Amino acid sequence: MISQVIFLIILAASVYLFAKNAGKVRRNILLGRNVERSGNPALRWKTMALVALGQSKMTKRPLAALLHLFVYAGFVIINIEVLEILIDGLFGSHRIFSKPLGSLYGLLIGSFEILALLVLTGCIGFLIRRNVLKLKRFRGVEMTNWPRSDANYILFIEICLMAAFLTMNAADYKLQLLHYEHYAVAGKFPISSLLLPLLPSSANVLLIIERACWWFHIVGILAFLNYLPYSKHFHILLAFPNTYYSNLNPQGKFSNMASVTNEVKAMLDPSYIPENLESGRFGVKDATDLTWKNLLDAYTCTECGRCTSVCPANQTGKLLSPRKIMMDTRDRITEIGKGIDKQGKDYTDDKTLLDSYITREELWACTTCNACVEACPVNINPLEIITGMRRYIVMEESAAPASLNNMFGNMENNGAPWRYSNADRFNWAEK
Repeated sequence: MISQVIFLIILAASVYLFAKNAGKVRRNILLGRNVERSGNPALRWKTMALVALGQSKMTKRPLAALLHLFVYAGFVIINIEVLEILIDGLFGSHRIFSKPLGSLYGLLIGSFEILALLVLTGCIGFLIRRNVLKLKRFRGVEMTNWPRSDANYILFIEICLMAAFLTMNAADYKLQLLHYEHYAVAGKFPISSLLLPLLPSSANVLLIIERACWWFHIVGILAFLNYLPYSKHFHILLAFPNTYYSNLNPQGKFSNMASVTNEVKAMLDPSYIPENLESGRFGVKDATDLTWKNLLDAYTCTECGRCTSVCPANQTGKLLSPRKIMMDTRDRITEIGKGIDKQGKDYTDDKTLLDSYITREELWACTTCNACVEACPVNINPLEIITGMRRYIVMEESAAPASLNNMFGNMENNGAPWRYSNADRFNWAEK
């Protein structure tokens, strides 16, 4: 009974803390402007199934896709077993599903063990790629100590959880063979049975090992759950809503600003009655000027670097890194959220996303080619943030680079980006 009470307290505290921290992330996301992303639900469900569940965009890098599949599928499916652990922990039972499921239970446990081995393989492979091979896309000015450590922490946690799971099963299996107390024969153990020679023969010691691994496994999972809101690995949960609310328009199609559209319509038609729109600045200066979907993108970012690795500006040595754009956006909206928690909803500071986090040189290095959008495995769109901030620089500050101001002048005077007037446009064809 004491262990059940302790388990209940740990479970309740974990669920409460996760709900509280996840609620803060949700609050931060909703600080963004509204945007309509509910149309065409059938296509949205299909997109989510293919991209988030089916990992369709991961296949562009086959080895990484295979290792990620091992970790993703294995870790998710193995955690079905957590339901049994929760019931056992709350009611003091042991392998409660073994009798109702019969022979199917053995198949499940055996499958879980094979998946656990695949998770271990995938995590070790990722550790080697990050820390031994040191792939270039895992580096960059934005990849400071914390982002690199965060990835390693998660991989080590998953390795420890899978090792505990297999060790727990091995000790359980040996206790079954010894017919110890309530350890009735249940399950198949194709992987953990290989560990039996390494375990002691004493039933009491085996019991301690089995119970210690049981507690480590479930408490580790609950701790991992509460680590997610502080980590880039929150994408485990956010990838699904993020892909569902993807921009379904063709890539490269810019959205019109409703406030500007109002002004244009009023100039063209004096009888036009402008729509009532929320006040705000043109473009994006701070994170709260972004849409909630932009902020959801930021919290979903896995920092995998695929976007930056295909960015032509980054490849030619320019400062722009689409990954940094997303990381800076997440850091800024998190900073605003913490300020609100401390000082209330009217919190302000002397920082902005533009200049304080993202430099203008980064923004103007972008070629708007959409390579980063195409490369992202969870449909994140850094380009929307970049163009929003460019709009602010041009429309609010009139501070575009000289080359662009020349183009704007030519567009206004000549109807084309070039300096030639309409009358001279076909002079080249005269001879």
